[in-house]
Amino acid sequence: MNEAVANKKNLILIIDDEPQIRKLLKITLQDEGFKTEECENGGQALRMTGSLKPDLIVLDLGLPDVDGKEVISGIREWSQVPIIVCSVRDADREVVEALGLGADDYVTKPFNPDILIARINTNLRKAVTQEAGEPDLENGRIRMDLVRHEVYLDGEATFFTPREYELLRYFMLNRGKMITHRQILKDVWGPAHADDMQYLRVYVSQLREKIELTPKDPTYVITEPGIGYRMEVFDA
Repeated sequence: MNEAVANKKNLILIIDDEPQIRKLLKITLQDEGFKTEECENGGQALRMTGSLKPDLIVLDLGLPDVDGKEVISGIREWSQVPIIVCSVRDADREVVEALGLGADDYVTKPFNPDILIARINTNLRKAVTQEAGEPDLENGRIRMDLVRHEVYLDGEATFFTPREYELLRYFMLNRGKMITHRQILKDVWGPAHADDMQYLRVYVSQLREKIELTPKDPTYVITEPGIGYRMEVFDA
């Protein structure tokens, strides 16, 4: 495995009711350096999308509780995470409907693993470019490689947990803006956690321990009393 592949840390959520397909997808994706989570029905899919905030979803349409197209609609009410449909349904009508509801790509089963991986990489690159305008974010001593999910402080790679990474990315994308507690919680943790203020305080504290030179006197993530937080803007 080459270095570029080995450094992939994107989380892919596999949604399929067939255990053998989930296993095949998991092996295929993990061999390429991706992290994976899986679920077998639409209800789980919506909950896990909100809680895990995956970087991309591979979705089967034939789920036991709801049609996969309903899952697409539900996710698109609040998230633009890339969705690749992987289904035995190959009728033009099914493809058009899925894409019309917000799916980003469509692969029919049985699938060619190389083609699926290529589609995943393409959609991940597109998502990063659409969100940030470029694959890197920089603010002062902080640089984020959004493709590899890596953070550098003063040029040194620094470990961040997945949630710390998502929170830092959110602040970096919105640097210079005052953001309310509820908005941060909703966008980073999902709509079900909009009132979980303790989550936010704990993670902001952890983030400051890593990015601030003096965590108790922060200069990057500033508290807006009674409102939320603001990431100050610094020259790169």
